[in-house]
Amino acid sequence: MAEPCIISVAITGSVPRKKDNPALPVSIEEQVESTHECYEAGATLVHVHVRDEHENSASDVWRFEKLQEGVRKHCPDIIIQFSTGGRGRSFEQRGAMLHLRPDMASLATGSVNFPTIIYENPPDFVRYLAEEMLKYDVKPEIEVFDLAMLYNAIDMVRDGLLKPSPHIQFVMGVKHALPARREILEFEVAQLKKHLPDATWVAAGIGRHQLEVNHWSLEMGGHCRTGLEDNIRWDKNTLAKSNAQLVGRVAELCAQYGRPVASAKQAREMLKLRPSS
Repeated sequence: MAEPCIISVAITGSVPRKKDNPALPVSIEEQVESTHECYEAGATLVHVHVRDEHENSASDVWRFEKLQEGVRKHCPDIIIQFSTGGRGRSFEQRGAMLHLRPDMASLATGSVNFPTIIYENPPDFVRYLAEEMLKYDVKPEIEVFDLAMLYNAIDMVRDGLLKPSPHIQFVMGVKHALPARREILEFEVAQLKKHLPDATWVAAGIGRHQLEVNHWSLEMGGHCRTGLEDNIRWDKNTLAKSNAQLVGRVAELCAQYGRPVASAKQAREMLKLRPSS
Protein backbone atom coordinates (compact mmCIF):
# COMPACT_ATOMS: atom_id res chain seq x y z
CA MET A 1 0.00 0.00 0.00
CA ALA A 2 1.23 3.49 -0.83
CA GLU A 3 2.30 5.67 2.09
CA PRO A 4 -0.57 7.68 3.54
CA CYS A 5 -0.47 11.42 2.92
CA ILE A 6 -0.55 13.83 5.85
CA ILE A 7 -2.71 16.81 4.94
CA SER A 8 -1.56 19.98 6.68
CA VAL A 9 -3.77 23.06 6.68
CA ALA A 10 -2.63 26.62 7.35
CA ILE A 11 -5.92 28.19 8.33
CA THR A 12 -4.88 31.83 8.69
CA GLY A 13 -1.68 33.77 8.38
CA SER A 14 -0.26 37.07 9.55
CA VAL A 15 -1.02 38.83 6.25
CA PRO A 16 -4.32 37.72 4.59
CA ARG A 17 -7.35 39.83 5.52
CA LYS A 18 -11.08 39.22 5.57
CA LYS A 19 -11.62 41.90 2.96
CA ASP A 20 -9.55 39.73 0.60
CA ASN A 21 -11.62 36.64 1.40
CA PRO A 22 -14.51 36.72 3.90
CA ALA A 23 -13.97 33.01 4.62
CA LEU A 24 -10.68 33.70 6.39
CA PRO A 25 -10.95 32.80 10.11
CA VAL A 26 -9.51 35.46 12.41
CA SER A 27 -10.98 35.20 15.91
CA ILE A 28 -10.13 32.27 18.18
CA GLU A 29 -13.67 30.94 17.78
CA GLU A 30 -13.51 31.16 13.99
CA GLN A 31 -10.15 29.40 13.91
CA VAL A 32 -11.36 26.58 16.15
CA GLU A 33 -14.45 26.08 13.98
CA SER A 34 -12.38 26.15 10.79
CA THR A 35 -9.92 23.63 12.20
CA HIS A 36 -12.76 21.28 13.14
CA GLU A 37 -14.20 21.51 9.62
CA CYS A 38 -10.75 20.79 8.15
CA TYR A 39 -10.26 17.83 10.48
CA GLU A 40 -13.53 16.33 9.30
CA ALA A 41 -12.44 16.90 5.69
CA GLY A 42 -9.17 15.00 6.19
CA ALA A 43 -6.58 17.37 7.68
CA THR A 44 -4.52 15.96 10.54
CA LEU A 45 -2.10 18.85 11.10
CA VAL A 46 -3.09 22.47 11.63
CA HIS A 47 -0.60 25.34 11.34
CA VAL A 48 -1.78 28.31 13.39
CA HIS A 49 -1.07 31.99 13.89
CA VAL A 50 -3.08 34.14 16.25
CA ARG A 51 -4.67 37.45 15.30
CA ASP A 52 -6.04 40.43 17.17
CA GLU A 53 -9.44 42.03 16.59
CA HIS A 54 -7.92 44.27 13.90
CA GLU A 55 -6.76 41.18 11.97
CA ASN A 56 -3.08 41.93 12.58
CA SER A 57 -0.54 39.34 13.57
CA ALA A 58 -0.54 38.98 17.35
CA SER A 59 1.93 37.44 19.76
CA ASP A 60 -0.02 37.23 23.02
CA VAL A 61 0.69 33.89 24.69
CA TRP A 62 -2.86 33.73 26.01
CA ARG A 63 -4.23 33.72 22.46
CA PHE A 64 -2.13 30.67 21.60
CA GLU A 65 -3.19 29.00 24.81
CA LYS A 66 -6.89 29.65 24.21
CA LEU A 67 -6.66 28.51 20.59
CA GLN A 68 -4.85 25.32 21.55
CA GLU A 69 -7.44 24.55 24.24
CA GLY A 70 -10.31 25.04 21.77
CA VAL A 71 -8.73 22.90 19.06
CA ARG A 72 -7.87 20.08 21.46
CA LYS A 73 -11.40 20.10 22.83
CA HIS A 74 -12.99 19.60 19.41
CA CYS A 75 -10.18 17.71 17.62
CA PRO A 76 -8.33 15.89 20.42
CA ASP A 77 -5.79 14.08 18.25
CA ILE A 78 -5.09 16.64 15.52
CA ILE A 79 -1.46 17.80 15.38
CA ILE A 80 -1.17 21.43 16.49
CA GLN A 81 1.69 23.43 15.02
CA PHE A 82 2.40 26.98 16.24
CA SER A 83 3.95 29.53 13.92
CA THR A 84 7.13 31.21 15.12
CA GLY A 85 7.04 33.51 12.09
CA GLY A 86 8.28 37.06 12.34
CA ARG A 87 5.69 39.40 10.87
CA GLY A 88 4.77 41.93 13.52
CA ARG A 89 6.59 40.10 16.33
CA SER A 90 9.90 40.66 18.08
CA PHE A 91 12.42 37.85 18.43
CA GLU A 92 11.46 37.48 22.09
CA GLN A 93 7.77 37.13 21.26
CA ARG A 94 8.27 34.56 18.52
CA GLY A 95 9.21 31.75 20.93
CA ALA A 96 7.35 32.94 24.00
CA MET A 97 4.51 30.40 23.64
CA LEU A 98 6.61 27.24 23.20
CA HIS A 99 6.22 26.37 26.89
CA LEU A 100 2.59 25.55 26.02
CA ARG A 101 4.02 22.42 24.37
CA PRO A 102 2.20 22.28 21.07
CA ASP A 103 2.98 19.14 19.10
CA MET A 104 5.04 21.10 16.59
CA ALA A 105 6.24 24.59 15.74
CA SER A 106 7.64 26.12 12.59
CA LEU A 107 11.38 26.80 12.42
CA ALA A 108 12.95 28.69 9.53
CA THR A 109 16.68 27.92 9.51
CA GLY A 110 17.85 31.12 7.86
CA SER A 111 16.87 34.56 6.61
CA VAL A 112 15.29 35.24 3.24
CA ASN A 113 13.86 38.08 1.20
CA PHE A 114 10.08 38.27 1.02
CA PRO A 115 8.23 40.53 -1.45
CA THR A 116 8.45 43.64 0.74
CA ILE A 117 10.50 42.66 3.83
CA ILE A 118 13.44 40.60 4.99
CA TYR A 119 12.32 37.55 6.97
CA GLU A 120 15.02 37.68 9.62
CA ASN A 121 16.24 34.51 11.30
CA PRO A 122 19.79 35.14 12.55
CA PRO A 123 21.86 32.05 13.47
CA ASP A 124 21.76 32.72 17.22
CA PHE A 125 17.98 33.11 17.13
CA VAL A 126 17.53 29.90 15.13
CA ARG A 127 19.65 28.07 17.71
CA TYR A 128 17.59 29.58 20.54
CA LEU A 129 14.30 28.42 19.01
CA ALA A 130 15.70 24.95 18.32
CA GLU A 131 16.89 24.65 21.92
CA GLU A 132 13.51 25.78 23.28
CA MET A 133 11.76 23.18 21.12
CA LEU A 134 14.05 20.46 22.43
CA LYS A 135 13.44 21.66 25.98
CA TYR A 136 9.65 21.46 25.68
CA ASP A 137 9.49 18.38 23.39
CA VAL A 138 8.08 20.38 20.49
CA LYS A 139 8.97 18.95 17.08
CA PRO A 140 10.12 21.59 14.60
CA GLU A 141 8.82 21.76 11.08
CA ILE A 142 11.83 23.10 9.20
CA GLU A 143 10.72 25.82 6.80
CA VAL A 144 12.92 25.84 3.70
CA PHE A 145 12.52 29.03 1.69
CA ASP A 146 15.84 28.63 -0.11
CA LEU A 147 18.44 25.91 -0.57
CA ALA A 148 20.76 27.13 2.18
CA MET A 149 18.05 26.47 4.76
CA LEU A 150 18.05 22.77 3.87
CA TYR A 151 21.80 22.48 4.42
CA ASN A 152 21.50 24.50 7.63
CA ALA A 153 19.00 21.89 8.86
CA ILE A 154 21.42 19.09 7.94
CA ASP A 155 24.13 20.82 10.00
CA MET A 156 21.72 21.27 12.92
CA VAL A 157 21.00 17.53 12.98
CA ARG A 158 24.74 16.88 13.03
CA ASP A 159 25.15 19.34 15.92
CA GLY A 160 22.31 17.81 17.95
CA LEU A 161 19.99 20.81 17.68
CA LEU A 162 17.51 18.73 15.68
CA LYS A 163 16.62 15.09 16.16
CA PRO A 164 17.73 12.74 13.34
CA SER A 165 14.29 12.46 11.70
CA PRO A 166 13.22 16.06 11.07
CA HIS A 167 10.14 17.16 9.19
CA ILE A 168 11.01 19.48 6.32
CA GLN A 169 8.67 21.83 4.48
CA PHE A 170 9.72 23.19 1.09
CA VAL A 171 7.97 26.53 0.52
CA MET A 172 7.67 27.38 -3.16
CA GLY A 173 6.34 30.41 -4.98
CA VAL A 174 7.26 33.27 -2.62
CA LYS A 175 8.66 36.15 -4.66
CA HIS A 176 12.46 36.49 -4.19
CA ALA A 177 12.67 33.01 -2.64
CA LEU A 178 12.22 29.50 -4.11
CA PRO A 179 10.29 29.56 -7.39
CA ALA A 180 7.67 26.87 -7.89
CA ARG A 181 9.56 24.63 -10.30
CA ARG A 182 9.37 20.89 -10.13
CA GLU A 183 13.03 20.33 -10.95
CA ILE A 184 13.96 22.38 -7.89
CA LEU A 185 11.72 20.30 -5.65
CA GLU A 186 13.12 17.10 -7.13
CA PHE A 187 16.69 18.26 -6.41
CA GLU A 188 15.87 19.27 -2.85
CA VAL A 189 14.09 16.01 -2.09
CA ALA A 190 17.02 14.05 -3.54
CA GLN A 191 19.43 15.99 -1.29
CA LEU A 192 17.17 15.42 1.71
CA LYS A 193 17.07 11.68 1.10
CA LYS A 194 20.85 11.60 0.65
CA HIS A 195 21.72 13.50 3.82
CA LEU A 196 18.72 12.85 6.09
CA PRO A 197 17.20 9.55 4.93
CA ASP A 198 14.88 9.31 7.95
CA ALA A 199 13.33 12.73 7.38
CA THR A 200 9.77 13.33 6.24
CA TRP A 201 8.80 16.17 3.93
CA VAL A 202 5.93 18.32 2.75
CA ALA A 203 5.76 21.02 0.09
CA ALA A 204 3.70 24.20 0.16
CA GLY A 205 2.81 26.11 -2.99
CA ILE A 206 1.99 29.77 -2.45
CA GLY A 207 -0.87 31.48 -4.29
CA ARG A 208 -1.63 30.09 -7.72
CA HIS A 209 1.03 27.41 -7.24
CA GLN A 210 -0.80 25.64 -4.41
CA LEU A 211 -2.59 23.03 -6.49
CA GLU A 212 0.30 22.13 -8.79
CA VAL A 213 2.64 21.68 -5.82
CA ASN A 214 0.02 19.41 -4.21
CA HIS A 215 0.18 17.27 -7.37
CA TRP A 216 3.99 17.14 -7.28
CA SER A 217 4.06 16.18 -3.60
CA LEU A 218 1.60 13.35 -4.03
CA GLU A 219 3.38 11.95 -7.07
CA MET A 220 6.82 12.19 -5.43
CA GLY A 221 5.77 10.55 -2.16
CA GLY A 222 5.64 13.64 0.07
CA HIS A 223 2.88 15.18 2.11
CA CYS A 224 0.62 18.12 1.28
CA ARG A 225 -0.11 21.55 2.70
CA THR A 226 -3.10 23.67 1.78
CA GLY A 227 -5.16 26.45 3.33
CA LEU A 228 -6.17 30.08 3.12
CA GLU A 229 -2.90 31.34 4.59
CA ASP A 230 -1.12 30.34 1.40
CA ASN A 231 -3.87 30.79 -1.14
CA ILE A 232 -7.26 32.49 -0.82
CA ARG A 233 -8.50 31.31 -4.23
CA TRP A 234 -10.13 28.14 -5.47
CA ASP A 235 -9.15 28.95 -9.04
CA LYS A 236 -8.14 32.02 -11.02
CA ASN A 237 -11.61 33.54 -10.95
CA THR A 238 -13.12 32.21 -7.71
CA LEU A 239 -12.37 32.70 -4.05
CA ALA A 240 -12.18 29.58 -1.90
CA LYS A 241 -15.26 29.08 0.25
CA SER A 242 -13.35 27.76 3.26
CA ASN A 243 -10.20 26.04 4.43
CA ALA A 244 -12.17 22.79 4.51
CA GLN A 245 -12.97 23.14 0.81
CA LEU A 246 -9.25 23.28 0.04
CA VAL A 247 -8.57 20.30 2.32
CA GLY A 248 -11.30 18.33 0.59
CA ARG A 249 -9.67 18.97 -2.77
CA VAL A 250 -6.39 17.53 -1.53
CA ALA A 251 -8.18 14.50 -0.10
CA GLU A 252 -9.70 13.87 -3.53
CA LEU A 253 -6.27 14.21 -5.15
CA CYS A 254 -4.90 11.60 -2.75
CA ALA A 255 -7.36 9.09 -4.17
CA GLN A 256 -6.26 9.93 -7.72
CA TYR A 257 -2.65 9.13 -6.82
CA GLY A 258 -3.49 6.02 -4.81
CA ARG A 259 -2.37 7.66 -1.57
CA PRO A 260 -4.60 7.07 1.46
CA VAL A 261 -5.30 10.12 3.60
CA ALA A 262 -3.40 9.66 6.87
CA SER A 263 -5.44 9.47 10.05
CA ALA A 264 -4.30 11.58 12.99
CA LYS A 265 -2.88 8.46 14.66
CA GLN A 266 -0.96 7.52 11.52
CA ALA A 267 0.31 11.08 11.11
CA ARG A 268 1.63 11.12 14.67
CA GLU A 269 3.40 7.82 14.13
CA MET A 270 4.91 8.94 10.82
CA LEU A 271 6.18 12.19 12.35
CA LYS A 272 7.37 10.41 15.52
CA LEU A 273 5.22 12.57 17.78
CA ARG A 274 3.96 11.74 21.23
CA PRO A 275 0.46 10.21 21.26
CA SER A 276 -2.46 12.56 21.81
CA SER A 277 -3.49 12.72 25.46
